[in-house]
Amino acid sequence: MPLSRRSLGFGLLALQIILIIFLSQTRRAQAQHCIWYGECSNSTILPEKKYNCNYTGPPKPLPKDGQGLLQELCPGLVYGNQSVCCDTQQLKTLHSNIQLPLQYLSRCPACFFNFMTLFCELTCSPHQSQFLNATEFSSDPVDNRTNVVKLSYYISNMFANAMYNACKDVEAPSSNVKALSLLCGRDASQCNPTNWIQYMFDIKNGQVPFAIDPVFEDDPVSGMTPMGNHTFDCTEPLDDGSGPCSCQDCSKACGPKPVPPPTPPPWTILGLDAMNIIMWSSYMAFLFVFITALLGAWCCRKRTITSEYGPIQDSNQPHSLNDSVKLSSQVTCCESLRENFANALHYVFSLWGSFCVRQPLLVIMLSMVLVAACSTGLMHMRVTTNPVDLWSAPHSEARQEKDYFDQHFGPFFRTEQLIITTPWTEWFKLVSTTGPDILFAPILNISLLQQVLDLQTDIENLEAEYKGQKVTLKDICVSPLAPYNNNCTILSVLNYFQNSHEVLNHTFADEFFIYADYHTHFLYCVSSPVALDDMGHFHDPCMGTFGGPVFPWLVLGGYEGTAYNNATALVITFPVNNYLNDTDKLGKVLAWEKEFISFMKNYSNPNLTISFSSERSIEDEIDRESNSDVGTIIISYVIMFVYVSMALGNIHSFRRLLVDSKISLGIAGILIVLSSVACSLGIYSYAGVPLTLIVIEVIPFLVLAVGVDNIFIMVQAVQRDERMQHEELHQQIGRVLGDVAPSMLLSSISETVAFFLGSLSHMPAVKTFSFFAALAILIDFLLQISCFVSLLGLDMKRQERNRLDILCCIKLPEGQQEKTEGLLFRFFKKVFAPFVLKEWVRPLVVALFVGMLSFSIAVTDKVEIGLDQRLSMPDDSYVLDYFGNLTEYLHTGPPVYFVVREGHDYRTSYGQNQVCGGVGCNNDSLVQQVYTASLMSDYSKISTTPSSWLDDYFDWVKPQSTCCRYYNATGAFCNASVVDPSCVRCRPMTPSGKQRPNGTEFMKFLPMFLSDNPNIKCGKGGHAAYSTAVVLKDNNTNVGATYFMSYHTILKTSSDFIDAIKIARELAYNISVSMGLENKTHFVFPYSVFYVFYEQYLSIAHDTALNLSMCLVAIFVVTTVLLGFELWSAVLVSLTIAMIVVNMFGVMWLWGISLNAISLVNLVMSCGISVEFCSHIVRAFSISTKSTRVERAEEALAHMGSSVFSGIMLTKFGGILILALSKSQIFQVFYFRMYLAIVLLGATHGLIFLPVLLSYAGPSVNKAKVMTTRSRFSGTERERLLND
Repeated sequence: MPLSRRSLGFGLLALQIILIIFLSQTRRAQAQHCIWYGECSNSTILPEKKYNCNYTGPPKPLPKDGQGLLQELCPGLVYGNQSVCCDTQQLKTLHSNIQLPLQYLSRCPACFFNFMTLFCELTCSPHQSQFLNATEFSSDPVDNRTNVVKLSYYISNMFANAMYNACKDVEAPSSNVKALSLLCGRDASQCNPTNWIQYMFDIKNGQVPFAIDPVFEDDPVSGMTPMGNHTFDCTEPLDDGSGPCSCQDCSKACGPKPVPPPTPPPWTILGLDAMNIIMWSSYMAFLFVFITALLGAWCCRKRTITSEYGPIQDSNQPHSLNDSVKLSSQVTCCESLRENFANALHYVFSLWGSFCVRQPLLVIMLSMVLVAACSTGLMHMRVTTNPVDLWSAPHSEARQEKDYFDQHFGPFFRTEQLIITTPWTEWFKLVSTTGPDILFAPILNISLLQQVLDLQTDIENLEAEYKGQKVTLKDICVSPLAPYNNNCTILSVLNYFQNSHEVLNHTFADEFFIYADYHTHFLYCVSSPVALDDMGHFHDPCMGTFGGPVFPWLVLGGYEGTAYNNATALVITFPVNNYLNDTDKLGKVLAWEKEFISFMKNYSNPNLTISFSSERSIEDEIDRESNSDVGTIIISYVIMFVYVSMALGNIHSFRRLLVDSKISLGIAGILIVLSSVACSLGIYSYAGVPLTLIVIEVIPFLVLAVGVDNIFIMVQAVQRDERMQHEELHQQIGRVLGDVAPSMLLSSISETVAFFLGSLSHMPAVKTFSFFAALAILIDFLLQISCFVSLLGLDMKRQERNRLDILCCIKLPEGQQEKTEGLLFRFFKKVFAPFVLKEWVRPLVVALFVGMLSFSIAVTDKVEIGLDQRLSMPDDSYVLDYFGNLTEYLHTGPPVYFVVREGHDYRTSYGQNQVCGGVGCNNDSLVQQVYTASLMSDYSKISTTPSSWLDDYFDWVKPQSTCCRYYNATGAFCNASVVDPSCVRCRPMTPSGKQRPNGTEFMKFLPMFLSDNPNIKCGKGGHAAYSTAVVLKDNNTNVGATYFMSYHTILKTSSDFIDAIKIARELAYNISVSMGLENKTHFVFPYSVFYVFYEQYLSIAHDTALNLSMCLVAIFVVTTVLLGFELWSAVLVSLTIAMIVVNMFGVMWLWGISLNAISLVNLVMSCGISVEFCSHIVRAFSISTKSTRVERAEEALAHMGSSVFSGIMLTKFGGILILALSKSQIFQVFYFRMYLAIVLLGATHGLIFLPVLLSYAGPSVNKAKVMTTRSRFSGTERERLLND
């Protein structure tokens, strides 16, 4: 019994084994079963394509003529006798159908392998019956066969997810987007495994001839086993030796996402701004030390009289200055040297002044000849209005890079742009047949789109005239596919509808639903802008009529994320050709742009709100602004002229009003000032130096401030002077000139040297201003001490003869002349000077001004850098609306090009790997580093992966692709769309042929790539995207300069633009280092159109500090020399001017004035004007022979203060107030505000703080000067005046 049970058990086991083997063989036989084989009749959906023939037999051995193709397309099916469910023709069809995906996905071998697995299993798998189920058939009456017209394809979710994950990051370099954006029927961000495969198998995509219904299941269902073949991750190499995908095409291969460096935290102390704390603490410490010193000095004075030469002196006890013997013993060598130097200046100027008065006609005629000769140069005057020349130095890095780019790739195209919104507020719905209703913004209403299309068509049809020729948009526009497609590039949402009312009106509907209209087409195109078919009823394309895609972020504005249907603005851009050295072609462009601007200014539509700009708009508006402000400037100067003419006179009585007035002398003085400006402009015009608007607008103001001040000082010194006995007029004026000319020389030479040093700046605006200002001030000084002195002598003779001013032929009766002091002089002498120098006022003055200085230092680093471009426009400019809308609606930044200079070798694998971004390329290659930067766009300001001609060329030249072919007989290029058996592949389907081309082979096919227009068979043609990106040299045997284009993020503020150029340069330098090019001539640099304007801001803080420091050093050195090497006086002058400049930064922060070239010019100018406020006071103090510092400061302030106040402060104040009425925002901000601050700060520091500072810490009295003064006026009336 046990034996039989045992035998029975063995029998059952054997039976089970036999059954398992039988079932396995049966299942295997069932698995070796096809659903189709071969091609039958033409598809009713796509007549140019065929259905597959229904066949349910076993797989058939593939004919030999198809085995090579099977090896190429589906190497996983090559085994045994190669029995498959497809014939050679089906493989050829598959090869044709996968050309576009091959060109985009083969960058990542794993992605393309998985993709091909999906289609190889569908087309040829010997196991088709496991996962394919034919569900619908039709008969082929011609061949009496059955067509498969519909089937279900069972695909495992695991496979679908793996295929998607391997492909989701693959880039399409030519369009700066993900490849799935081109292959998924929607934006890559909305693509997923299921909708991607569904799109590829959808009969509406224009590529599938029969319906394929993908079913996603992981487990067997309905007797079907989902296809779940082995897949490769994008980080894995393939079995054929292909490497893993690059980081650019596989985010998992990149490792952790790059993290931008942390933003430096604000400098704080105890949670508060560090500079505020430091300056507040320093101010408190200063006040403590200052008050302590004052109290100590006060206590000391209670006990004893301090020495005149003590550190702080305010004693009213006079030091005996009449003891000549004692003084002579105390005179030092330095004091003697200073006095001798001063005497020499006095002597020279006295002789010169006497000569000018004695020989007025000679001096005046020579001056007029000089002025005429110099001013004649104005005939050669050129005014620079080109913004590039205004803001970028010819030898600056950005300018050289721009020139390099323009010379090698042509200048960046010109842009004509409209931003269109609507006052309509009613949103509307699209009633969807497949999902929830979709809201659309008012601007996308079809009625408005029709009106916008009419406007766009009108602009296309605009005609301008240039030299008798008609110019249209077609003559000047950018046509990337010319001469094969001459349509203009118009970046507009209407290009989704082929710029056609007919296409826009396409509607497919029944009485219940609208199935297709402009809404559905719009939604499809914004998701897939490169689609040639929207898979709708009308099969309308999305590609623009110019042959390129219209990306939604370029033509729509005012939406969030990718909700393009919520856009509140339309953006229409007309790119126009630019020309570097062809003035005739550029003239045509400018003529059309002028017509465009005129048309848009006159266009009116109540339903549309349009802002617009042309490439020439900014330059035109700057010109118009300058012309419109001429009236304001003239009124400003007229007010100053009238004041000067009236204020110079010292009227003693109403009877002598027309005798004592000096209107003619004032006018002559102003003409001298203007002549000096004309001479400066003329001399530099002779030298070919172009003028700028800043020079024309600022120089007269500056020279008037300097020149008028000197005029007042000279005239008022003569008016206050008493002629000595036996002294003639020419001797008196010569003596007075000897007294005041050294002070005029000090201020003028200080300013001249300071401005000449300022011309060392690299900023064109500052350099040009400094050149012109320095020469104008120097010429003004020379004319004043010569021509004006002669005119002053003639006027004094007229006055002494009682002849009327202007009407000098009329003479009044002789009468006694009363000489009285002027009202302003008496005010300064009797009221202002004594008050400012009171014992209790002086500490308050010091505390107030040091507090202002502390505040200004604390906020200096908070002054914004840059120039809001809106400020450069007039208040009524149409461009202001455009700038505002640009900031509000724009969704992309300007393009940025990473240029590799000529010299890099692209023909070697080593050189290629340093640049490219695909498989096998270096991890720190150019493309890879830019891609990595785009991953942290908030920091890098780079938004997209760069377009790479090199990577696209490698995809284009692959032997698997049909892109690269040539005619076998001639060797000429054969486009992929050409059907000709004589066209053969460029490279063989061999292991070496599949590698990248090197050497001569690289150069052999590159020109073909750059001339190939993209088409449905080959989307990688490089003509449209890269025809200007690669320079071929040496008869097409080598590659010269090339560029790789990306885009910046949206840049709205000056700081955004500054950060963008700074980080782009850092990135380019890192690329150069990784390529080993940092010390070579063919390094990498970034270029964008705005770099030439914003480069100055990278170093403007350094330039500002350098320019102002040089000015202060120049002022210090000149002051030291011309004061007879009085070092301490020079220190005090420089300190006060430095305080004025620092306080200017405080005003800039308070008033919202940014630091840029214009404000820097004004800051440099403030140094010059501050010299006028300070140097005269200091020199008057240094030559005073009063006994105490307070008395000397009071005398200096009384005598020079009124002249400085009336010469600069009052003269400028009225003129400055008029500038507030200017239409120009630049005038209002940078001239009115800054000029007002310069004058007020200069006046308060020069007339209040400086005298107080001198009363505390001024230089000691020059005892040699005292002795000389006493001896000079001994026995004269002057001796009594000096002793009073």
